[in-house]
Amino acid sequence: MKLEEFRVYQISIDLGDDVWDVVIKWDFFAKDTIGKQLVRAIDSVAANLSEGYGRYHYKEAKNFNYYSRGSLYETKTWLTKAKNRKLLNEEIFNQMMITIDDISVKLNNYIKSIGKTKNQ
Repeated sequence: MKLEEFRVYQISIDLGDDVWDVVIKWDFFAKDTIGKQLVRAIDSVAANLSEGYGRYHYKEAKNFNYYSRGSLYETKTWLTKAKNRKLLNEEIFNQMMITIDDISVKLNNYIKSIGKTKNQ
């Protein structure tokens, strides 16, 4: 399977683009503080998935997926801060949190599967 066919990767990329579309409209101060942190955190989810996917040894792959999961939870924090500071409305916040929960389930299942096949 190609990386681009990997569903959790695709959803992470899409959420990163959605976050970007929201943050780019914020004023300079909001972008420079919460916005940069939020974009970096969500972009790190897909980046670490792809780096782990490209690793030969399953233990390395698993580590990068743990980093991806950490970035996903960091994203939740930044989204919550953005909502609390009135940078995100409730609807967008809830949609993004649902997507994060979906990514989390898929990512945890993927992590559990790493190293269980003979060719990994």
